Amino acid sequence: MDAELLARIQFAFTISFHYIFPPLTIGMAWLIFWLETSFIRTGDEKYKQIARFWIKLFALTFVVGVVTGITMEFQFGTNWAAYSRFVGDIFGAPLAAEGVLAFFLESSFLAILVYGESRVSSRVYWFSALMVAVGSTLSAFWIIVANSWQQTPAGFVVEGGRAVLVDFWAAVFNPSTMPRFLHAIDGALVAGAFFMMGIAAVFLLRGMHNSHEAENPTRVGAMKKLMPEREEKHHLVHKEFALVSMRRGLILGFIAALLTGPIGHWHAVQVAKTQPAKLAAFEGLWETQARAPLLVFGIPNTETERTDFALTIPSGLSLLVDMSPDTVVTGLKDFAPEDRPPVLVSFLSFHLMVALGGYFVFFTLAGLYFDLRKKLATNKLFLRLAVLSIPLPIICNELGWFAAEMGRQPWIVQGLLKTRDAISVNVPAEQILISLVLFALVYAVLFAVWIFLLRHKINVGP
Repeated sequence: MDAELLARIQFAFTISFHYIFPPLTIGMAWLIFWLETSFIRTGDEKYKQIARFWIKLFALTFVVGVVTGITMEFQFGTNWAAYSRFVGDIFGAPLAAEGVLAFFLESSFLAILVYGESRVSSRVYWFSALMVAVGSTLSAFWIIVANSWQQTPAGFVVEGGRAVLVDFWAAVFNPSTMPRFLHAIDGALVAGAFFMMGIAAVFLLRGMHNSHEAENPTRVGAMKKLMPEREEKHHLVHKEFALVSMRRGLILGFIAALLTGPIGHWHAVQVAKTQPAKLAAFEGLWETQARAPLLVFGIPNTETERTDFALTIPSGLSLLVDMSPDTVVTGLKDFAPEDRPPVLVSFLSFHLMVALGGYFVFFTLAGLYFDLRKKLATNKLFLRLAVLSIPLPIICNELGWFAAEMGRQPWIVQGLLKTRDAISVNVPAEQILISLVLFALVYAVLFAVWIFLLRHKINVGP
């Protein structure tokens, strides 16, 4: 067994599982704030009732996210001791800021959202919703600052084999921080929107089923007995709740999905300038060239160093990188084979992410069209697709991180420290394997509990 490989797998597994939850909470936090704002502006109690339901789901998801995030930090000291020594002076500041300025802000005001509705004024409650949304977003910012420094290090000097911080703000706002932060937040908004849309679709589908049952003359008498007037009123409440939630999710989802294009382009231009090997792996580009083509479809072949079945747009990549067909784009052959990223994994992760981004735009646009035509609540195919689409933004966010992290290899800190040199030398592979198995078991239980509680709260309804 290879300790380095097992340590990589363990960290990839734990962070991938953890990252199911932060995008959902960030997206839901801003949707809850929007609902609370609607209540403050209109005084309509329905917005507060709708927000109350989503706050329950938010709190549940937040707790699981916190629990799964703790284990990642332990790995820095156990499996990645050399890495921790090298980056400790840099990472201390953003991680401390995340804890003090973001996590405590979010968790403190979340307590008011969960327990303080009847104890504080509407304005304070609205402000608490805003602070939860701001806190979750700030938390993402500081984590991305730390990770972006690994991608594009800045504001440091190397002394005694360690990176020493000399310019805090240069390290924080290194070349990749802002495009990566905005891209991650935008992806989180899409995830939260699709989560809200999918669950709202469940209620609309249930309402359609109940309506079909009631239309059957042989069942009308039974329905009257089984569903008294109070229950019928509940179904009407659920339909109104679902339509408001669906529309909010569609609007936010469409806007955020549209923004992934320009933000992603900004990020890609930054990658072309600071991490050319990563961009070349994303695009399956082997030769350094002007008029570099943009790959629409193909399969990179590392043995022949070419991309098979390539379907390209001539000069497309050069135009995207610097708005000129004569822009020279660096190819993979300019790097030694041992310094190239894993091409196929980076390529597939990136292109699947882009394809899903296109799906999100067209899906939300279709939903807005159906809503405009007053057919949203009765389009069974669209509603079923909304339910099935709940995990797709989460998968898309994971693919984005796969592309970013695999595209950075073999470096754990770009140009400074290779991943193979960052491993702990005193932790045997057997111990890493045992902890990996235990993590998998615990996370499986956590995930099952999360799904069970989500289903329970959805079945109870708003």
